[in-house]
Amino acid sequence: MGQNNIVIIGHKQPDTDSICSVIGYAELRNHAELEKYIPARCGEVSAETRFALETFNAEAPVYIASVEPSVSDIPLDARSVRQDIPTVDVAALMDAYDMRNMPITDENETLVGLVSEYGLARAYVRKNPREQLSLIPMPLETLARILDARTVVPAREMLGEGRVYTVIDALHVTLSRMTPEDIAIVGDNEPAQLALISAGVAALIIAEGAPVGERVIAAARARDAAVLATTLDAFSVGKMISLSLPASMIMETDVPTVRMEDSIEYAKQIVSNSKFRTACVVGEGRQHIGLISRTTLMQDVQKSVILLDHNEYSQAVDGIEQADILEIIDHHRLGAISTLKPVKFLNDPLGSTSTIVTNKFIEASVEPSPSTAGLLLAGHLLYGDGFVDELDNVFRREGVVRQFLHSLERLLLKLQSQFDMSGVHVLILFEGLAAYSVVDKIVVGSGSFYPIMGAAPPLNEGAAFA
Repeated sequence: MGQNNIVIIGHKQPDTDSICSVIGYAELRNHAELEKYIPARCGEVSAETRFALETFNAEAPVYIASVEPSVSDIPLDARSVRQDIPTVDVAALMDAYDMRNMPITDENETLVGLVSEYGLARAYVRKNPREQLSLIPMPLETLARILDARTVVPAREMLGEGRVYTVIDALHVTLSRMTPEDIAIVGDNEPAQLALISAGVAALIIAEGAPVGERVIAAARARDAAVLATTLDAFSVGKMISLSLPASMIMETDVPTVRMEDSIEYAKQIVSNSKFRTACVVGEGRQHIGLISRTTLMQDVQKSVILLDHNEYSQAVDGIEQADILEIIDHHRLGAISTLKPVKFLNDPLGSTSTIVTNKFIEASVEPSPSTAGLLLAGHLLYGDGFVDELDNVFRREGVVRQFLHSLERLLLKLQSQFDMSGVHVLILFEGLAAYSVVDKIVVGSGSFYPIMGAAPPLNEGAAFA
């Protein structure tokens, strides 16, 4: 169910009329706005109602326990990055989108951590200044991009895991420590550059825009050493390399999470108690869905609801006090529901809400699907008292008796061809309606109508209505 959907729902402990009218009204409203209206229920389906649904091959309305605003009702920031993305790229995305926290996922979009502004600062300013700067395996092209460097000698595609040395003085000390996987940062000092290449460094980073001589290029090619040239100074190169670490190495894993079905109030508690002042929304298996923050939760969010077959708080779905009631259709006494703004309210003292919904189909000149027509009939017959009198009044009041009942005759043929009606004795009244266009009266108990609807129950003498 999306944020723009409108829930059409009946009362608690729903009867057949409540279920069938909800399905019917949702179909009518969706005729103009496709898939916007969701038929729903807030109770179990009775055996009687299940029989009607199975007879007409219809699904029960979706079960909704509460219409209290939930996480699914608020817009989520669905952005995230993979755990192998360099930290500097994570920082760039956070800056571009003005995000204080970035969710980190694995290759299956499973939430594994969160990179925060604090985490970025901690990565930039290492706790121990004496800690040896190192590099994890990464493509040479990626390192060149991070350093905004020009690749002078692309000797290798991948750099391995090694240490990073900044060669300022005491060259012989650095040379004694270096291994073939290490990287050296050097300035405009060609002898030092050549010595480092001869020592077998994996890559040489020439900083501060210093020129790269032909002898250095030739030596690098001969020793299979990569050479990058950048305008950054040696200190900045070192800092950018520290930010080349993957997000997985600086992320925090104690991330507060909520689920789509959690209430807004619960989400507010989680976010307010979080050191990140945010929470990640996850699905099954911690699949990342989105991010919520204090700003997100400041929005006034309500579920949009249409109530059918009741107009009292005691019968309504839980959380109705926090919902945006758009419309009420009922046939019972007036209850105590109040709203902050005007709403459509139709309370017609007929025997069933299905009768009212049927009338709305007539008013809109919309023919219901065979399945919905059968369900509305079931709602009439299995609940409404004085059903025939009521439909007679509805049809006469609208002045569309013959036109609508001719469509009912066509509908009966559809029902006969699409559904197994055998044994549905209670639906015999619907067959009687077909005769209305011919004799201007609804006849009940006429044996001529039984072949379509099934075996005849005992005749009810005098069961005719003018």
